[in-house]
Amino acid sequence: MGAPAGSVVVATTVVVLAVVSSLCGGARAQDMDNEWARPPYRGYFGGPSSLLPQSDVDLLEFPLNLEYLETEFFCWSALGYGLDAIDANLTGGGPPSIGGQSASLTPFVRDVATQFCYQEVGHLRAIKQTVRGFPRPLLDISTANFGKIVEQALNATLDPPFNPYENSVNFLIASYIIPYVGLTGYVGANPKLLTPQAKKLVAGLLGVESAQDAVIRTLLYERGMSRVASYGVGVAELTAHISDLRNALGRRGIKDEGLVVAPGQGPEGVTVGNIIAGDHLSLAYDRTPEEVLGIVYGTGNPAQRGGFFPQGADGRIARGFLASGQ
Repeated sequence: MGAPAGSVVVATTVVVLAVVSSLCGGARAQDMDNEWARPPYRGYFGGPSSLLPQSDVDLLEFPLNLEYLETEFFCWSALGYGLDAIDANLTGGGPPSIGGQSASLTPFVRDVATQFCYQEVGHLRAIKQTVRGFPRPLLDISTANFGKIVEQALNATLDPPFNPYENSVNFLIASYIIPYVGLTGYVGANPKLLTPQAKKLVAGLLGVESAQDAVIRTLLYERGMSRVASYGVGVAELTAHISDLRNALGRRGIKDEGLVVAPGQGPEGVTVGNIIAGDHLSLAYDRTPEEVLGIVYGTGNPAQRGGFFPQGADGRIARGFLASGQ
């Protein structure tokens, strides 16, 4: 005689729950749970009935912090205005950014920056068509904040202070500071995603972010021996200091490299030129949300807000760290 129908249903339910539990077991307890969430908007890669696990929702929402930051910096630098003037709906009603202004750029660099600006707007749309997201956090893209980062990297007080909007070289150095961090975050998130929809979105975002970083690094590499203002430091040397700072703030070893590296540390140990950063196999470095937050806050601590995010980043992952106060 077969098992009672009720027993079959119970057994099947237990098996399904066990599979879901095993898939989501590696997620941080403080950041995400194993519940299943329905995106509030029509899925970018599927119909309105598509489901995403909460862990995927969290990992897709977290990068919005960096995408908002890049959008505001590139758009203000290239166009003299930010997201509010392009599509206020995408801001979600979040506060205006602090300190954005039009940069003094060559026509070529302004063209590149304009393309980056609208690429970032597209990234915001893609993420928000897949998950609910959150309003734009308060962002500090002021001269004072960038100046503080460069002084922290050089461990020196600069006179006059570094101004990212002053000229094309300074703008490119400031650009070097931001997108690469988001790039490493996408690399870190990808293996933790559970669904093809989420993986496809992150792969698409990572492809363009990587290309942006390569353009920035190439334009700086061409100017590698040029001096930055009157500071007595070369462009390539400054990128190395910025990378060292990010490694220190990330607290997870070497995941960042400047445009020129020591002999034996370039691709296959053959070159000292290092246009594209990568490990000993020339694979992209990865970072966790914890590392990313420590870097963009400028504190090395995901629970201590500051830097580009005076009031902290948003989303369940970032809020979880702030709430933990670790």
